[in-house]
Amino acid sequence: MIVAEQKHLEEIRRMIAPYDKVVILGCGTCMTVCDAGGEREVSFLHSALRLAQAKSGDGTHSFLEYTVKRQCDPEFIDLIADKVSEVDAILSLGCGIGVQALAERFPDMTVLPGVNTSFMGMAKESGVWDERCAACGDCRLEATAGICPITRCTKGILNGPCAGTKNGKCEASKDMDCAWILIYKRLERLQQLEKMRRYYPPRNFRAIPRPKRITSKISSTGEENG
Repeated sequence: MIVAEQKHLEEIRRMIAPYDKVVILGCGTCMTVCDAGGEREVSFLHSALRLAQAKSGDGTHSFLEYTVKRQCDPEFIDLIADKVSEVDAILSLGCGIGVQALAERFPDMTVLPGVNTSFMGMAKESGVWDERCAACGDCRLEATAGICPITRCTKGILNGPCAGTKNGKCEASKDMDCAWILIYKRLERLQQLEKMRRYYPPRNFRAIPRPKRITSKISSTGEENG
C-alpha cells in the first residue's frame, strides 16, 4: 500500500507556471485508495487550478484530465502516449515511482510531482526490486528531472554530483550510474539546467511525519471498535 497527500495548490501552480498546456494525470490504484490522486482528485484539482487562474487573471494555461490504472506499469503508460504529445508537461498525481516511470517513458517531456509520498508498504515476495522512492514526504522530483537522488544516489545527497563520480559512474560501483550525472543530462535535454543551481539543505529524515497505524478490534458483541 502507498500513502500520499496532494501538494499545496500554490506549489503546484508554481511548478506548472512555465507550461501552457498540462495534462493532470491520476493513478487508479493506490492514489485512489488514499484519496490523493484518483479520478475524483484529478477533477477537483483541475477545478481548483481553473478557479485560481480566473482569480489571478492568468488565462494562459489549459488542462487535460486523464487517469490510468497504474502509473508504475509501462502497459498503462503506453495508453497515454497520444495525449502526452499534445501537452507541454505532465502533472502526475501518482507516487514518486509513477513520476519516475513517466519520466523514463517520455524522456523529452517534463514530469511534475503533484503529491508527496509518505509511506510505502508491500507484500514480501521472492524477486528482485529496484527501489526508486523512499517515501520521504517532500517530493522534489520536479527539481531533479524525475530522477530521485535519495534512492538512486548511494549517499542520498540533495546537491550533487559529489567528487566520487568518474566517467558518469558512482564510486561505489563501476557498474552503477551516478544519479546526479543522470539528473544533469536529463535537465540538459529538457533545457532546464538552471535547476542545478538550486541549493537544498540536508534533510532530517527523523522529522518526517509518518501515518499512524490504525488497528481495530472486534468486541464480544460482534461490533468493530477503532
